[in-house]
Amino acid sequence: MFMDFIRNNKIAAGILTILRVYLGWSWLSAGWGKVTGGFDASGYLTGVVNNEMVMEQYPTYHAFIESFALPNAEMFSFLVAWGEVLVGLGLMLGILTTAAAFFGIVMNFAFMFAGTISSNPWMVVLTIFILAAGYNAGRIGGDRWVIPYLKTVFTRKKVIDTEGPQGQAA
Repeated sequence: MFMDFIRNNKIAAGILTILRVYLGWSWLSAGWGKVTGGFDASGYLTGVVNNEMVMEQYPTYHAFIESFALPNAEMFSFLVAWGEVLVGLGLMLGILTTAAAFFGIVMNFAFMFAGTISSNPWMVVLTIFILAAGYNAGRIGGDRWVIPYLKTVFTRKKVIDTEGPQGQAA
């Protein structure tokens, strides 16, 4: 009953719009500050590597940060900053809302695995509602036009791929 409401109801779409715009602004403002402020993740990544709780609780994540992320801190700085901006824009504009929410929640969990709490748990809870709602979360936004367009493009491509060279069944 709740899932039907959150996935199909127009009132739920309005509530979800408020949630996603709030989350989108949080992501966009954090990311924009990083993009324009010369963000460098190496200090943060070093702190994660030196965090004993991360070593004990998440040894695989610790190994990933130590052996891959820290040596590539410049790339991670770029990915985090622009990832936050793109997640924020996707959520605020309601374009590819579910994908934006998914990548946002992945970043939230990465920050929490690193031992950073901040607003991440709250953002995870709100993002779960957006993910559960699917298309309805972006109905009042760009997804109203983008998702139907993408469905026709991919459906047309599938039909073309399964037909022979002259539109005949293969």
